[in-house]
Amino acid sequence: MSAVSDRLPAFPWDKLTPYKATAAAHPGGIVDLSVGTPVDPVPELIRKALVEAADSPGYPTVWGTPELRDAITGWVERRLGAREVTHRHVLPVVGSKELVAWLPTQLGLGPGDRVAYPRLAYPTYEVGARLARAEYEVYDDPTALDPEGLKLLWLNSPSNPTGEVLPKEELTRIVAWARSHGILLFSDECYLELGWEADPVSVLHPDVNGGSYEGIVAVHSLSKRSNLAGYRAAFLAGDPEVLAPLLEIRKHGGMMTSAPTQAAVIAALGDDDHVRVQRDRYAARREALRTALVHHGFRIEHSEASLYLWATRGESCWDTVAHLAELGILVAPGDFYGEAGATYVRVAFTATDERVREAVRRLS
Repeated sequence: MSAVSDRLPAFPWDKLTPYKATAAAHPGGIVDLSVGTPVDPVPELIRKALVEAADSPGYPTVWGTPELRDAITGWVERRLGAREVTHRHVLPVVGSKELVAWLPTQLGLGPGDRVAYPRLAYPTYEVGARLARAEYEVYDDPTALDPEGLKLLWLNSPSNPTGEVLPKEELTRIVAWARSHGILLFSDECYLELGWEADPVSVLHPDVNGGSYEGIVAVHSLSKRSNLAGYRAAFLAGDPEVLAPLLEIRKHGGMMTSAPTQAAVIAALGDDDHVRVQRDRYAARREALRTALVHHGFRIEHSEASLYLWATRGESCWDTVAHLAELGILVAPGDFYGEAGATYVRVAFTATDERVREAVRRLS
């Protein structure tokens, strides 16, 4: 066990503990904007579907019910503009973090293989490479990478942490480059339905992939769009030649989405109204926090999508974390996401309306 854990970096969130204590000591209590965890209720139609499926004594299947696969394929075509998506093109997973962390291992990568991800990125891309003992590196432009030995290329648009959205033309260029070198491309699109100043596009769109899913897979989650982080519900869509062996591996590993969760996902993907309601909540919180941060002396960069504001005062991110903690506000330091984030903080707008109003009051 120690040999496995020794491959991993220190868990970054533990470093926030003293700042969290400072923020919690504020007379008005803590406003926690550090982790993008949903706080609003799970929509009623989703809870109803979960309850109605609660009497599920048998084992679920890793591939999910036909109804679940119908729901995923229907949503991918309706929402992402994908074409001719069949059950072979989709695969449910037990939350997207599990997939990201174990994908290199499940792909059979190891020493000598390379995994690449954005310079500012979700830390679990690196963790996945480390678990597989593969090499890993960051990029600004993936097409500038040496393709030799590069087996897995991660895209992330909209980005966590910056909220940056890659334009359709850029995605098209990267997909073509990866294919020309036989590099498997996974696109983490978990924030795609949360575009504010840009309209995010999926690699599954035919304008990007030329009508072929060869060598590309998109990762999607219901945690953000439907407040289902507690349900661990996500899925893959793309190249069936990639998904078929992953399905077999996950069958052997027992990586099954629970039957009640599958029923909840069917309900969630079949309804767009609750997504619009939640977007409106986030839009109001985003505008309030953005205005308050700018008036407080912050500069906001990117942040055109996702659930975060990428903010800086031109100082060490830890100085900024300490400053805001004294106001009872906890944020994530930018260097959690790479050295390029050393002067930034990531501010989530997933707190309740009351806590957001309190943060705005303190910043003012």
